[in-house]
Amino acid sequence: MTIALISFFGFMIMVAVVSYYMTRNEDLSTSDGYFLGGRSLTMWTIAGSLMMTNLSTEHLIGMNGDAFNHTIAIMAWEVTSAIAMVLLAVYFLPMYLKNGLTTIPEFFSKRFDGTTRVIATFLFLASYVVAILPVVLLFGANGLEGLFDVSENLGVSQNTSIWLLVVGIGVVGSIYAVAGGLKAVAISDTINGVGFLIVGLLIPIIALSQIGDGNPIEGFGVLYEAEKPKFDITGDEPGSFLPFGVLFTGMIVNQLFFWCANQSILQRTLAATSLKEGQKGVLLAAGFKLLGPFLIVLPGIIAYHLYKESISPDQYLLAYPTLVKNMLPAAMIGFFASVMVGAVFSTFNSVLNSSATLFSHGVYKTLLKKDATDRQLVTSGRICSVVLAIIAIIAAANIDSTGSLFNYIQVVNAMFFGPMLAVLLLGALTKHVSAIAAKVGLIGGPLIFALLVFVFGDPVQAFLKELFNTQDDIHFLHFLAFVFVITAIAMFVISHFCPAKTIFEGKHTGEVDITPWPYVKPVGVVICIITICMFLVLAQ
Repeated sequence: MTIALISFFGFMIMVAVVSYYMTRNEDLSTSDGYFLGGRSLTMWTIAGSLMMTNLSTEHLIGMNGDAFNHTIAIMAWEVTSAIAMVLLAVYFLPMYLKNGLTTIPEFFSKRFDGTTRVIATFLFLASYVVAILPVVLLFGANGLEGLFDVSENLGVSQNTSIWLLVVGIGVVGSIYAVAGGLKAVAISDTINGVGFLIVGLLIPIIALSQIGDGNPIEGFGVLYEAEKPKFDITGDEPGSFLPFGVLFTGMIVNQLFFWCANQSILQRTLAATSLKEGQKGVLLAAGFKLLGPFLIVLPGIIAYHLYKESISPDQYLLAYPTLVKNMLPAAMIGFFASVMVGAVFSTFNSVLNSSATLFSHGVYKTLLKKDATDRQLVTSGRICSVVLAIIAIIAAANIDSTGSLFNYIQVVNAMFFGPMLAVLLLGALTKHVSAIAAKVGLIGGPLIFALLVFVFGDPVQAFLKELFNTQDDIHFLHFLAFVFVITAIAMFVISHFCPAKTIFEGKHTGEVDITPWPYVKPVGVVICIITICMFLVLAQ
């Protein structure tokens, strides 16, 4: 335990020292300096930060836990994102950088009006507070409890231990985000990303070697034959938690929004030093996503093979920590725990930084102080980060973790994702869709989804199961696609009677060089082909 703790704190301190050293001369008093790192991020920093902002304990522990309970179909959340990232690099990022955006709602202000921007800002903040921030803390706390048996060492109950860890992670993470700004977060993400890849690849290799008597390839063969149903990527199981059909409905909508319109993801691409560096960083991160099944899904199936007699389905959150603890030597366990906490900090810090950016630019400057100086914007953003961190810590302790927490995040986010993507796409691709239509879409879309899924979920499911003659519940991703389509149709109809009064023409603001990387499309095509081939190989 002592060795593990030394390596744990040693790596964390090293990341903090390197991040401080590399950002010590940054001017954090300006809006661009604090929120966008002075628009100075390059390919490797963008890729590392994108990867670690997205990959956190809800993936390491949550997705491996879902693979333990279900099948490898959960990997669809990872690999299909690569295609959406190609679209970001080829189409969306050039548009964002051309218009010199700091936030996505800023595009709504340019295309529609200021009120639309404020509505979108509050929707983003609501999704972060309700879903991402508290769940990230809860997963991180569960991971540390599973690795270090904190409750046993402190002589407290497991619930008390989880609460203490949530508070500790939340406080340290918020201090890091508030003090360092985006560039410090991005640099620490990159360092943690390297560590994540190293230890993440080691765990399944060591485990497969153990299964295969020293040969990981033979180990994989043994695992595949013993647990063959687990390797069906189509999710073909009764009442599947991720049926194959959703890949052609709500999964498309979800991935397009998450990777092409989500502020917490896009902020590091908006901070690119040029379009070329941004495109290279996005596509490099897309390549890393194709390693996702090996890093954050396969270990769950390995854990099922090894521990299915000792870990019950309702203990699925213990599957990955148990595998790590049994496979890695003590020093490596500490290193892994440090990387895992770094992943928690990465997502938590990034979302806090994005929330601060959204609030200061979309609420404080728009509604409260229109003549705010850069220093006042930064201060308001820091205050927003502290408030949201406190809310997240309190909310984390009240989340029910008996079901799939990863699924919980996706369901809550789906309420916002579909309508906001519809507004963004119609705003970017059409000229006649009006501001009033955008407002109706942003408010009405989430309301419809909430009514269908949360308020009247049971009667709606009963009606649809009878209509489609099935015993299985209709997956929430189908509802996401339905609400996306309904929102788009409603916006077209409203705009027919109330068309846009002005025509938006995007202009290059000159913030960064928007010369594209010449290989962006060929590399994008290769990534898409590899993604499709992965599904073809694993379909049963």
